[in-house]
Amino acid sequence: MRISLLSSAVAVALSLVSAGVFADVAAIKNKGEIVIGTLGTDEPNSFVDPKTRQIIGYEIDLGNEIAKDLGVKPVYKQIAVAARIPELQQGRVDLLAASLTHNKEREALVDFSYSVLITGQKAMVKKSSGVTALDQLAGEKILTVKGGTQEPNILKALPTAKVVTFDTSQQALLALQQGKGKAFVDDESALTNDFAKIGAGAKGYAILPENLSTEALALALPKDSGDLKVAVDKTLARLESSGEAEKLYLKWYGPGTKSNQAERHFKIDSDQVE
Repeated sequence: MRISLLSSAVAVALSLVSAGVFADVAAIKNKGEIVIGTLGTDEPNSFVDPKTRQIIGYEIDLGNEIAKDLGVKPVYKQIAVAARIPELQQGRVDLLAASLTHNKEREALVDFSYSVLITGQKAMVKKSSGVTALDQLAGEKILTVKGGTQEPNILKALPTAKVVTFDTSQQALLALQQGKGKAFVDDESALTNDFAKIGAGAKGYAILPENLSTEALALALPKDSGDLKVAVDKTLARLESSGEAEKLYLKWYGPGTKSNQAERHFKIDSDQVE
């Protein structure tokens, strides 16, 4: 299935008030496509294939399956981390497959699908820094991505930390390499991929063993999306019961990938979080 990639220079919304505009299943089928907002910068969930220039990844495969079950074409719109919920609320996308953490605060703004990934947030440091535990980062400058749950989780775990944010994880990683901060915090899955990208230089870095938090990532839909949430969860349940969800996880996160996870420790069967 060929994926359409839409470039978007998105201004960060100053308000998260819902515009109340969204497409239901009938409207999506009528237009023949489902517009899915994605990051395109967060390997392996969504990233640009350097050979084809198409967006690929774990969440992209999930989006393709949802579009297939709806009988429509998936159209992927690349958006910034901080613009994810505003883009959905303003009706510019029908669905988010954008490494979005499901938490109670966001439930007032959007609907969430079943959780599609359970991960934790960790910190990467230079070994030369001498940092071997999270508590050693108190009062230090910590680098992360703008607009996600990373910043509040850092400040919850390390209230005296000085947080510096960047538009993309690549920018935050580069800042760590340049010595502009003591640590780089991100979801463990993304951090492991970034660690692999350092190549031979990875021997000079370490990912601290403790989690700052545990994150349930999910697809997001407009608030009170009704039959669209039912349809999305139905596809995810089909993938789980058929064993396809396990295969997709191992394809992008399993042994031999940059994430190199030995096995999956969760199931796609619930939209409940603590």
